Amino acid sequence: MFRLGADLQVCLYHEPIGFRAGINSLAVPVQETMAPEPFAPAVSAFCNRRRDWMKLLCFDRLGFVLS
Repeated sequence: MFRLGADLQVCLYHEPIGFRAGINSLAVPVQETMAPEPFAPAVSAFCNRRRDWMKLLCFDRLGFVLS
């Protein structure tokens, strides 16, 4: 679980993703298009093709959190 603080940036990825994608597959578009550093204090949000499900990727002190 992670907290959404006042200084936390939320980025929404504009392309739909396959929901079988894991942490490594989701970290690539974050690094390439959304933020310069995947370890930055930000939450990256990904949607499926129908836009009815969402995955959140965040870096915590101990590693990535995918929910």
